[in-house]
Amino acid sequence: MTDISDIFVVGGGINGVGIARDAAGRGLKVTLAEKDDLAAHTSSASSKLIHGGLRYLEQYEFRLVRESLHEREVLLKTAPHLVHPRRFLLPHHSAMRPAWMLRLGLFLYDHIGGRRHLPPTRSINLRRDPGPLQNLFKKGFEYSDCWVDDARLVVTAAMDAAERGATILKGYEVMGADWADGLWQIEVKGPDGTMRHHQARALVNAGGPWVNIFRSRLAPQQHMRHKVRLVKGSHIVVPALYEGEEAYTLQNRDGRVVFAIPYLGRFTLIGTTDVAHMGDPADVKITEDETIYLCEVISAYFKKTVTPADVVWSFSGVRPLADDGAANVSKTTRDYVLDLDIEADAAPLLSVYGGKLTTFRRLAEEAMEKLQPVLGFEAGEWTAHAPLPGGDMPGHDFPAFLTAFKARHPWLPADMADRLAVAYGTRAETVIGAARNLTDLGRNLGDGLYEAEVDYLRTHEWATSAEDILWRRSKLGLFMAKAEQEAVAAYLAG
Repeated sequence: MTDISDIFVVGGGINGVGIARDAAGRGLKVTLAEKDDLAAHTSSASSKLIHGGLRYLEQYEFRLVRESLHEREVLLKTAPHLVHPRRFLLPHHSAMRPAWMLRLGLFLYDHIGGRRHLPPTRSINLRRDPGPLQNLFKKGFEYSDCWVDDARLVVTAAMDAAERGATILKGYEVMGADWADGLWQIEVKGPDGTMRHHQARALVNAGGPWVNIFRSRLAPQQHMRHKVRLVKGSHIVVPALYEGEEAYTLQNRDGRVVFAIPYLGRFTLIGTTDVAHMGDPADVKITEDETIYLCEVISAYFKKTVTPADVVWSFSGVRPLADDGAANVSKTTRDYVLDLDIEADAAPLLSVYGGKLTTFRRLAEEAMEKLQPVLGFEAGEWTAHAPLPGGDMPGHDFPAFLTAFKARHPWLPADMADRLAVAYGTRAETVIGAARNLTDLGRNLGDGLYEAEVDYLRTHEWATSAEDILWRRSKLGLFMAKAEQEAVAAYLAG
């Protein structure tokens, strides 16, 4: 007899795993299916920020900014290994937004979200120290936000869901679903092509860019109440433009801002673009025009000129924004919409439109609020104070944890210890197990990736390919030669 889930989630991006985690923590029986890898698409192609969205104040999205800033505080406490404070410098450009407007926006940014753990904004005299910026910039503002490894946040939330009882089906594609006898009847194709049948009391459509494609399969005769605006965001990575950990928020004449963010110690991450995407969401890559655009914005601010020849890596993702009719794609809301369908003779269907990495936890709470009356569960909110796996460290104090971790394992090279602590938090102890030296970790497959870590990722984090490991669960692909990447693939295959 087929097991019946309370909730079946389609989509393994940040919203899907967030909903699965919240539901499982309330004692519900949850199944999540993702046809590719967790965070394979939009959720691994962000600017790697947990932030309020400073520029959204200009669009009067005060509720979204307030909620995002509140969530920034929550994630600093519940995922201190993954979410780290970073200072941003916003130089004043005399041909763009006036200084008083920037000052006012940053005052609101400091105060509307309940900031507790981050330092406030301060004015900077760039005449005294322009740093890597061109000398024409005389004034700037320094403010706080946070950075995160987006794909690791997704995988870690999925781990929490699984540890609370959810079933995570990676590589399983939902081929169709219909309702009968008050339940969703769901057909799922596994990685080997085998078909499986699932039943669920409620279906959550967290398909991201595919949300309406999947929705139309379920009820092609019904009118879509919400439209999706697909917007491509692209980033480039270049050798480090400057020393130090400060990031830069740069205004452009088209009204957008572009970030320049220190990345993985050796690089600068630059992005993003906003370009309407009309094709298959899975077929997305940066164009020459986007690369030139990002290089030109950076070169207009920094002493060091950036050209397309400097790009060592690029990535693009399609953001499924809830279409609010804005004429300019960059002004389309980043807020989310949760659409609950309840037909008289059908099980409920909840479709997720829009959203952003920062607000995934709150979006999941709202999803549970919508489903609670129809599913009848009693358990309430719990995620605001529950650490994600690896985040259970005293006082949410990552620097203290890192110091203690290195002291316990002095045989680990410093850069490797740093990487393991950031990626896994307290779970880094599970990664290295009983090892007392590097030899105990097995063979070094390249750039400090030992067999023991690959085994951990395969056993605990659903990693099945070299791409899963080198470009999502880590970014070690940026540092490895082709032969080393092939060695990882060969080890997995063996």
